[in-house]
Amino acid sequence: MHIHPLITDTASLAALCARLSQARFVAVDTEFMRENTFWPDLCLIQIADENEAAAIDPKAEGLDLTPLLDLLVANEDVLKVFHAGGQDVEIIHNLTGRTPHPIFDTQIAAMALGQGDQIGYGNLVDSWLGIQLDKGARFTDWARRPLDQRQIDYAIGDVTHLVRIFPMILAKLVKKGRGDWLDEEMERLADPANYVNEPELAWLRVKVPSRKADVLGRLKALAAWREREAQGKNLPRGRIVKDETLADLAAHPPRQQADLTRVRGLSAGWGGNDIGGRLMKALAEAQPLPAAEMPRDERRPGLGKDGSLVADLLKLLLKIRARDIDVAPRLLARTDELELLAAGRRDGLSILTGWRFDQFGKDALDLVEGRLAFAVRGGKLSMARTEQPAGENGG
Repeated sequence: MHIHPLITDTASLAALCARLSQARFVAVDTEFMRENTFWPDLCLIQIADENEAAAIDPKAEGLDLTPLLDLLVANEDVLKVFHAGGQDVEIIHNLTGRTPHPIFDTQIAAMALGQGDQIGYGNLVDSWLGIQLDKGARFTDWARRPLDQRQIDYAIGDVTHLVRIFPMILAKLVKKGRGDWLDEEMERLADPANYVNEPELAWLRVKVPSRKADVLGRLKALAAWREREAQGKNLPRGRIVKDETLADLAAHPPRQQADLTRVRGLSAGWGGNDIGGRLMKALAEAQPLPAAEMPRDERRPGLGKDGSLVADLLKLLLKIRARDIDVAPRLLARTDELELLAAGRRDGLSILTGWRFDQFGKDALDLVEGRLAFAVRGGKLSMARTEQPAGENGG
């Protein structure tokens, strides 16, 4: 494989992307910093096909990333391969408003092959290629220039190894008949809606014990205000106001701006500065949360003691089934769905549709409806039928 020198000019990038546009697939990775910013600071992009690989410096003066971004988001003929690519996709979405498509994530694929819920890249490379990666540059400051050759070599390794691993993973998925399992997961990863940052929804990330409409309405207004402040200043949310302070302000709103000086987590300056004034304006304009937006605690439905025991049995069934078919339990089912099933929910559950129903949901439904029971045979826990299984449509 030919490894190019660090690409810092548009002409070289355009020529590379023209060649890569003819490839069956490309492996993609990014290096970024976000400890001190709201938006990820893109520092390096690595890309490779089966013949060549390069690192691209997005901070190079005059470099136009358009050829690369067009390859990633506009070329439907080239499959884009990532490992644990959620944050990489987020960065590309921030730059273009679009996501790479079609897309393949080897971390998700590894789940379908029984390699754990979230296998790291180093372990993936070790398990498939028998190569132990040098982690010396892992925590480097990617924003500092110039980058040294060790940093560049380390970064390019993230795609050169991936180019070798992807066909091996794909072949094993096809051999096991599990390729179709991943279609839904990959489409979810590529869904642009997952990466749209809506200030009006920011409150959903803040934990607050109250379920009062007025408190939640203030929390919604404050969280949206903080989101806009953080975006405008390009600072982490916690640098504006920490979550616990935001929740406290929603539950115990100050009467006037001067009262902000007594709020834990805010400096005395908030009592008279502009940002404190904008916070008070957000509070003044807050409205009680409408009934339609009130949160439902679906992760812990009203199970009761018996329902909780049923949920525990479903979790045990999940472990057994995942063991038997050698797949990561998390790919088969989420804990919240098991609890909803135990509570009587039947609609809107992914485990009752498609391949998940065939592989697990059918047995889960039979267990909660009394058609399946646990048994011990030869010292090994297994399942035993008590009557005919549920219909193949699974509700």
